[in-house]
Amino acid sequence: MMFAFRPVLLVAGLLCSLLLLFAATGTVLPLAQWNWMDIAGEGGTALLAAVWCLIVLGSRPDGRVTRLLAGGLACIMLGSWADCLDEAIDVDKRFLWDNALEALLPLGMLVLTVGLYYWRQEQATLSDHMRKRERLFRSHRPFDRITQLADAAYLREQLRLEIRRDGGNGCVLVLFDIDGFHRINREHGHAEGDRVLQAVAHMLLLNLRNEDLLCRYAGDRFAVLMPGLGVEEAADAARHLCGMVSAMRHHAPGGPLAITLRHGCAPTRGAPDALLADLCRRMDAA
Repeated sequence: MMFAFRPVLLVAGLLCSLLLLFAATGTVLPLAQWNWMDIAGEGGTALLAAVWCLIVLGSRPDGRVTRLLAGGLACIMLGSWADCLDEAIDVDKRFLWDNALEALLPLGMLVLTVGLYYWRQEQATLSDHMRKRERLFRSHRPFDRITQLADAAYLREQLRLEIRRDGGNGCVLVLFDIDGFHRINREHGHAEGDRVLQAVAHMLLLNLRNEDLLCRYAGDRFAVLMPGLGVEEAADAARHLCGMVSAMRHHAPGGPLAITLRHGCAPTRGAPDALLADLCRRMDAA
């Protein structure tokens, strides 16, 4: 299900309760007096705000930002819904709650604006966290489920952008391969193999520069794009990364596992597919 069931019931209950309140205290106007344009506009605003509120509640964990965004949208929903019902049901002016409900619309906009301010701060923090996992552009689709790294398609797009910018000069691609990974899967199971991939990904991320990009290329193979380095500098950085992974102590159910990497590097020149294929061929031959 796209949304949690409880928020759907809550939103539907609020809309239905407001409709019953208007019906119980007001008088339904003749159809000839209904302003259909206002009903469509205000009713559509209420329904869209309800959908946005459900999307926020269904896609974010609980917290201050989630509550502000959802609360602001809920106020906009109720204020617009009250405006819509006013077009079809005449409520006595002595009922002050009618005016109070209509005042929820600007209040909701204010609460939503505060929520968006804190959401912007949250996104800035997340962008810092994701800096080594994405570069030059952001897309949620090409991410690997196990390691939460970008995949080979994202890497190829980054290579195309790098080559298009300056011909790939001053940028090096490094591939890392886990030694004996098939043996880990065979002896400890695929679940433990996934844990090894996650551990290696985290260790590489901790030791990369902010401008580097780490991707999971395929299987047990990782790729790092290193802008601003020559081949020798990138090879030295790759050896350091291999040493950090080797020094890592990974605890499997049967005891500690020794994890080692081998690497290959090449300047980012030529077509991305040809570059990756040539680098993979050299690593396999080695």
